[in-house]
Amino acid sequence: MASPGKKYRICMLLENHPYPQDTRVRKEALALVDNGYEVTVICPRSKQQAWREVINGVYVMRYAEPPSGNGFVNFVAEYAYSLVMMFLFTLQLAFGRGFDAIHAHNPPDFSVLVALPFKLFGKKFIFDHHDVSPEQYRARFGKDASNFVYNVLLFFEKLTFWAADHVISTNESYRSIAMRRGGKRPDQVTVVRNGPEDSFAPVEPDAALRAKGKIILGYIGVMGFQDGIDYFVRAAKHLHDTLKRDDFYAVMIGKGDALDSLRELTTSLQLDDYIWWTGRVTDEEVKRYLSSTDICVAPDPFNPFNDPSTMIKVTEYMAMGKPVVAFNLTEHRATAAEAAVYVDNNDELEFAKAIAALMDDPARRAQMGAIGRKRIDDSLAWKYQYQNLLDAYAKGVRKHIR
Repeated sequence: MASPGKKYRICMLLENHPYPQDTRVRKEALALVDNGYEVTVICPRSKQQAWREVINGVYVMRYAEPPSGNGFVNFVAEYAYSLVMMFLFTLQLAFGRGFDAIHAHNPPDFSVLVALPFKLFGKKFIFDHHDVSPEQYRARFGKDASNFVYNVLLFFEKLTFWAADHVISTNESYRSIAMRRGGKRPDQVTVVRNGPEDSFAPVEPDAALRAKGKIILGYIGVMGFQDGIDYFVRAAKHLHDTLKRDDFYAVMIGKGDALDSLRELTTSLQLDDYIWWTGRVTDEEVKRYLSSTDICVAPDPFNPFNDPSTMIKVTEYMAMGKPVVAFNLTEHRATAAEAAVYVDNNDELEFAKAIAALMDDPARRAQMGAIGRKRIDDSLAWKYQYQNLLDAYAKGVRKHIR
């Protein structure tokens, strides 16, 4: 275990997931603790979690979950409530154990409002850029999205970049945004990709799934309205009705605001016998279900939000040695390369055809899966990103605090 010398104290702000469920935040927090940092995570509390606890050396302070809902009013209420709670908890931490730097994970970019007052007292600010929030808003609300709200989000993004002592980007596309739209210098932005840990590897398949006797399709991820999972459901309808295939079964792992509507869509398209929505499951069940799949899908449609974004599910599919069918996005190609089949123009019928072609070609599935697994082993696993995180802290925190 390395040590930065001084015991630097880090306050991590996480709004959109509890801890330790957010795998990226958990990996970063543990990496910092392993290297001598003291880390406190402030986040919402899910049911049955403690309000305060220490997990593998990471201090966790939780507040009650914000109100949930799908409309714009709920969107504003969630972020306003979370902003107030994060500020109060950060203030409490400042007068308690203390901290030297705030590390904010977006969305939202409003967390900069928590950091700004503390910067006046010499605290450093690390911005961990998970999502491009203005584009995410438009992707989530579609035709109902307001240009005014988009511009407000763009303002807060620019304010966040301006205030950040260092920016952590999930990929080169986001690094470019930080420099082009945020005005950061190249030395102020470090890419820390969201690679899987070594423990995320194939296990014994789930017997009940394999007993279906069909080609098993798989998906894992947050089920939000911007994630395009409805594209897959309609592609499955084409697979069944247009291509006359009934030899498939899809396991859809995850939870989110869109889950109920996706279940309703599945029922309305008469696909209940072909698609299983698991909801949230344990880490061991995730590995068991994905290990049971023959083909995994990434139906995120092409749009200004998805195209520059890295989807962790794609690297998880690759870690499991599974071939991927995805829409043709810049960062999908940067991640998966030849481990995926890419479908243009958000075309659901072509997505179904790509799945069907792989269903009939086990040799190609095995070859693509091996390519994906090798990419993880050679360059994309978390162990390769670990040092990048420490480098970002060397530039953004240690360089400025003595």
